[in-house]
Amino acid sequence: MIRARGLVQTFHSGQGKQKKEVHAVRGVDLDVAEGEVVGFLGPNGAGKTTTLRMLTTLLKPTAGTASVAGFDVATQAVDVRRSIGYCSQVGSTFSGAYAGDEVVDHGMLYGMSKKAAVAKGQELFDKLQLDGLWRRMPKNMSGGQKRRLDIAMALIHSPGLVFLDEPTTGLDPQARINLWQHIADLRAKEGATVFLTTHYLDEADALADRIVIIDQGTIVASDTADNLKAAVAGDLVDLEVTTDEQVAIARDKLGSISAEVEVEGHHVRGRVARAGKAVPGLLRDLEGSGVGLESIEVVRPTLDDVFLTLTGRSLRDAEAAAEAKDAPADEAAATTEGAPA
Repeated sequence: MIRARGLVQTFHSGQGKQKKEVHAVRGVDLDVAEGEVVGFLGPNGAGKTTTLRMLTTLLKPTAGTASVAGFDVATQAVDVRRSIGYCSQVGSTFSGAYAGDEVVDHGMLYGMSKKAAVAKGQELFDKLQLDGLWRRMPKNMSGGQKRRLDIAMALIHSPGLVFLDEPTTGLDPQARINLWQHIADLRAKEGATVFLTTHYLDEADALADRIVIIDQGTIVASDTADNLKAAVAGDLVDLEVTTDEQVAIARDKLGSISAEVEVEGHHVRGRVARAGKAVPGLLRDLEGSGVGLESIEVVRPTLDDVFLTLTGRSLRDAEAAAEAKDAPADEAAATTEGAPA
């Protein structure tokens, strides 16, 4: 559904002697298969929004090629727009219009008849728990309702590929979890391919089949969340032994399966790749050596561990910034830029 090769975006800032090039995206290669849910993650300024805007034809690439839904983003932009659904971070609804009218008008921009758009829109309102809101204005909706309305507008023409740009930013925890189920249903019930950008690590973990990480304009990792965690950090195994004499034995035994072991009091800790398979043998070795354990804890690495290792930065900082922002508003300035020309 998506194929990009050597995608580049360069901006120019300043004037005269102060003019300089800003390399926002530096040769991105990207593949997304039909039916995949891909989480596209990166620290602030990493290039993910710029990449998304190129893939959705809102920004022309400086160099490189990309095809989306079988169409070239540079030479067949209208065909790309007709084939995708796009839910922007700021939303695309006019706060003073009725929600139902907005969805129907959006569908008609894609060539649907009014009758078909009304029928599809009402179906989406029911699926997205917007029933009873057809004649309500977005300015009188909650944040969660407005985001579900944005998704309804993105799906009105039944696209095979949906781009969701920070779809849950600014929502309260319960609204976020509810929206996750709707996003998961896009593939399960609508058969759509989903390309999701998010700052929320738990969101990517819960929804994405595969995670693509971009940093400083280049792709630095692409794999399942489980494989990324296992490859980058390994699971933290924390052994608490019963006596001082047992510490050295436990350290040696854990050191046989861990590259680096640290000791703190009676606690012996080390990271072990796929500890679930290695720990049973470790426990047998400890028992055979007469080591008694007060406790054992296995802590799986997080996506933030992955980010810290790959980029030297924590995505938690970006997540905290996103939490602090208001819910996507400014609807009066929003446009239907995702609609076909």
